[in-house]
Amino acid sequence: MNGKKRFMGTRMMWGNGQRLLSSFASRFTPHASRHTVLRNARGFTFIEIMVVVAILAILAALVIPRIMGRTDDAKRTAAKVQIRNIEGALQLYKLDNGVYPSTEQGLKALVEKPSVGVIPKKWKIGGYLPKLPEDPWQNPYKYVSPSQKRTPSGTPLGDYEIMSLGTDGEVGGEGINADITNLNLDKD
Repeated sequence: MNGKKRFMGTRMMWGNGQRLLSSFASRFTPHASRHTVLRNARGFTFIEIMVVVAILAILAALVIPRIMGRTDDAKRTAAKVQIRNIEGALQLYKLDNGVYPSTEQGLKALVEKPSVGVIPKKWKIGGYLPKLPEDPWQNPYKYVSPSQKRTPSGTPLGDYEIMSLGTDGEVGGEGINADITNLNLDKD
């Protein structure tokens, strides 16, 4: 099969081969009209851009309020996770030393060996936490041992209490301002 027949066979396979070949050839010939070149190099129209901007604005109006309202919830969840991590370190401290750190020693006893109160004899070199975390509102966690909260019979609710004062940074509060403690982690 010579070259002309092969070319004609290709033309027949494409159906309207004349239009296909002429548009293909016009791109590579030096005589392509300016109109053809400009038509092929066309960009977006102003209306097309405005439609895209409008769609993005609608999506932002729907999504942003959902995300923005969740920051307080995310911070409260982060505080709960940090309190659970501190509880784990306190459990290890008690396993090694037989007691929890006193209120006077505080959570600092998890990072460096206490120098006040009952000095632990088997304090783990390197500590139980790499550093003391701050709550998500950049405040230190409060620690009391034993817990100051009591049952109706007067016994402490726990061996210790770890507390974040929440969004408002003050004791007590309701809703997002409520304190977060290891005694109420499962509430909310």
